Amino acid sequence: MNEATREKLMGVSVATLATALFKRGLRHQVIQGVHPVGWKGQNMVGPAFTLRYMPAREDRNPLTAFRNPEHPQRVAIETCPPGSILVMDSRKQADAASSGDILITRLMKRGGAGIVTDGGFRDAAVIADLDIPAYHTRPSSPTNLTNNEAIAINEPIGCGDAPVFPGDILVGDADCVIVIPAHMADEIADEAVEMTAYEDFVVERVKDGETIIGLYPCTKDEHQVAFKAWRTKHGR
Repeated sequence: MNEATREKLMGVSVATLATALFKRGLRHQVIQGVHPVGWKGQNMVGPAFTLRYMPAREDRNPLTAFRNPEHPQRVAIETCPPGSILVMDSRKQADAASSGDILITRLMKRGGAGIVTDGGFRDAAVIADLDIPAYHTRPSSPTNLTNNEAIAINEPIGCGDAPVFPGDILVGDADCVIVIPAHMADEIADEAVEMTAYEDFVVERVKDGETIIGLYPCTKDEHQVAFKAWRTKHGR
């Protein structure tokens, strides 16, 4: 992805991005139900590399299935490009794990920018201490073979009710994760930076006792003048 866009998205919130997408008619881009497994203190940003699970059929999913060197879950970990985020459609089921600390450690060592599932992770306490952003719904110990089969790599998926196409840009903050269509990423990032600057200005004014009427959203020229001066002062 565009490195300048990556840097901009590192400094904006999912909430701000959701508003920018809403203006363009996109209302369902936030991955529902996921949260960080140990907040890393900075945003997760990168293009999506996808893995899709389907309902498991018992004769196809004994523990020996993991001995197959072409098992899609293992192959996804080993082929997710450096700088990309592995995002998994786990059918919103957290009663069996989408992955665990060993696989996620391997993804981290290969340069993955993060991992997201609308299911759960096993070994969540260990994952929380890894140097890679990870998002799930809740901890889950049973192997994914219990009810899910990894079936397809890098095709369009749904994750937490959000559509995810390979190469879409994911941004995760301390709250949740959002999906930005790849062709919109640069303009959304630019707009979000501008929105964030104004919101930071607003927070300062509100803390000083200013009413939000006419300030947020801005409908008074006096606030535009004050914002311009604020930006000059703060180099924003």
